[in-house]
Amino acid sequence: MSVPFREALKFWAKLGFTSFGGPAGQIAVLHQELVEKRRWISERRFLHALNYCMLLPGPEAQQLVTYIGWLMHRGWGGLLAGSLFILPSLFILIALSWIYLTFGQIPWIAAIFFGIKPAVTAIVIFAAFRIGKRTIHNRALQAVALGSFLAIFLLNISFPIIVVIAALIGWWGSKRYPEYFQARQSHSSNSENFGPAIIDDNTPTPEHAKFSSSKVIRHSLIALCFWLLPIGLLCVMGGWESLYPQLAWFFTKAAFLTFGGAYAVLPYVYQGAVEHYQWLSAGQMIDGLALGETTPGPLIMVVAFVGYLAGHLAHLSNKLNPFWFGALGAVVATWFTFLPSFFFIMVGGPLIESTHGKLGFTAPLTAITAAVVGVIVNLGIFFAYHVFFPSGLSGSISWVSILICLLSVIALFKYQRGVITVIAGAAFAGLLSFWGSILIS
Repeated sequence: MSVPFREALKFWAKLGFTSFGGPAGQIAVLHQELVEKRRWISERRFLHALNYCMLLPGPEAQQLVTYIGWLMHRGWGGLLAGSLFILPSLFILIALSWIYLTFGQIPWIAAIFFGIKPAVTAIVIFAAFRIGKRTIHNRALQAVALGSFLAIFLLNISFPIIVVIAALIGWWGSKRYPEYFQARQSHSSNSENFGPAIIDDNTPTPEHAKFSSSKVIRHSLIALCFWLLPIGLLCVMGGWESLYPQLAWFFTKAAFLTFGGAYAVLPYVYQGAVEHYQWLSAGQMIDGLALGETTPGPLIMVVAFVGYLAGHLAHLSNKLNPFWFGALGAVVATWFTFLPSFFFIMVGGPLIESTHGKLGFTAPLTAITAAVVGVIVNLGIFFAYHVFFPSGLSGSISWVSILICLLSVIALFKYQRGVITVIAGAAFAGLLSFWGSILIS
């Protein structure tokens, strides 16, 4: 029994248009759809893939989508799943970036952003709760999660260091206290309610997902060609020092050097795009983050906004329409940001599939998952601070944002509403607040 390829493509396409809420929310949606409802993959196999994607530099939600698509339908399945997750947000962000530069700040759009931000905060908290509930099942893992939270919240230790420490704790624990670092089996209630998964805990690894050194070499050469050919063409167009090769090189480094998913990539992109290259201003970057948070797809798709503004603003004086230069910048930024993610899955996936029953490998990943829960909690607090206190602790409190966040939490936890419903309701609440302020004034 297998998932029909056409059915999978329909789901990946739908996901690309509806995957709001950033990586934490998207992973929660993926678990709900693929593990709980559709039963395409068991929870244990899902978490094993997620742990690997958490280890990689780049956007973990997009990599998880690519991994599951690859596992079900070979290389083309992974490429199409990962691409369909990206493309809708690329087109939407190109359009929104053009509107942003052409028409300036639009009050009703700002009102929608205002309403969605506290909902995103609630979604992050909800995702931390769901992932923690599934993976943190003893005091040792609770201690790892608490330690990672304190390390990043109080000591400002970088995420890669936290990942390395958690992996070492898991490796040591697998030798001394293996019972504490075993990946928890899927709940029996899940089996009763949903039945066995198509890719279950004991489903043999498919032939295409088995490790082979020849496959590693072949996929590595293909990825290298897909990097060299576009960047060579961009150099021919304007030289290495021109805008587009520099965009390509910068986002290649961002893809390889930033661990911890989209939230870890953002500070690197901000520092390079705003401070070093000065492709856009700090205020524009913040607006871009708001767009990234409130459009479907990976949060790191903010790179498309950066690329668009870099290309558009650099060619304002040209007689040609700057829109096309901006669109090229968005495509270049997106291509070179996500190309390494496909490479990591195609090359590393077979190795990971060969280890899903081995404690020596799974224990460090189990500890990393626990640490990630602590990091996500810290992110929720970070969001809450900036949403509830937009002017800092010395400024006024946004009581409307607190109310929207509380209502979103109730909708998620008590009434188990979907992420899309919560986002839509919060956006409407933001508009109501905007209209109310107009009537009062």
